[in-house]
Amino acid sequence: MRPSDWTRTLAQYREPFPLRSLLELAVTLLPFLGIWALAWWAHTISPWLSLPLAVVNAAFLVRLFMIQHDCGHGAFFKDRKLGDWVGRGIGVLTLTPYDVWRRTHAIHHASSGNLDRRGVGDLPTLTVREYREKTRLGRAGYRLVRNPVFLFGIVPFYTFFLQHRVPAGLMRSGWRYWFSAMGTNLAIAAVVALLAWLGGADVLLLIYLPTTLLAAMAGMWLFYVQHQFEETHWDREEDWNIQEAALHGSSYYDLPGVLRWVTANIGVHHVHHMASRIPFYRLGEVLRDHDILSRMKRLTLMDSIRCARLHLWDEQSRRLVSFAGARAVA
Repeated sequence: MRPSDWTRTLAQYREPFPLRSLLELAVTLLPFLGIWALAWWAHTISPWLSLPLAVVNAAFLVRLFMIQHDCGHGAFFKDRKLGDWVGRGIGVLTLTPYDVWRRTHAIHHASSGNLDRRGVGDLPTLTVREYREKTRLGRAGYRLVRNPVFLFGIVPFYTFFLQHRVPAGLMRSGWRYWFSAMGTNLAIAAVVALLAWLGGADVLLLIYLPTTLLAAMAGMWLFYVQHQFEETHWDREEDWNIQEAALHGSSYYDLPGVLRWVTANIGVHHVHHMASRIPFYRLGEVLRDHDILSRMKRLTLMDSIRCARLHLWDEQSRRLVSFAGARAVA
């Protein structure tokens, strides 16, 4: 079946179920708040008792981000305004200005896999030729950015704690994005000030910071493996097709059941890119009805770990390769 045929076939799954959406929100948000309260109580006994609970709660924060993600696509509620306000509220918890993120993420969907439209809502990716043409300093800089320690350790902190504080990339696109960023900043500042006032610095350092930072790191990893795998798909503008890029340039990250729940099926990313209006809780239904999709671009947990060593797109072999692989090609 052609990618365009899949787009039409998947349209039947786009309808969200209001009660199911409310249930998914409740079973994510209420435990998140409950674990927060438990961690705070544990902090009164020993500050270090709260740290493991903060680590567990990062999983619920990841799931809240995925619900925010569905709201941004208009997939979570039939009422778009309701979805937007739920997304904005969750954005305070995920340190993400919702309207800014929604715009840049829409650009990502509209340009994913296009070599001539890189730079917004994606990870820095050079072709082998572009890398070779850089100066020694330029190559060193790219190696640093693609280093797993930097990419999954430093970049998440920079993105969620610093970059999201201003409407990066949309500086001249109107007041809406400034209002989104500044409004979210004010709400975050109010939450942080309240936590500091009621619980002190330990609550921020041992509960708030680990929860948000670990969730950001997990989110960065998920975003990486969704498009940065060996048999991904990139084309120049003249050959690029959005449906081809969606189906062949996005992975099916086949995770164990608990991780599928935590990540709200975001691993079924090839289907999501072909039909972004499908609610996350219906993506499993798509795979059950169309088994062939569960065998396309499939990555297991072990497969995904090997993806971290891939850095450059080789336009000749049409593969993502490592630095060593690029040298072998040369």
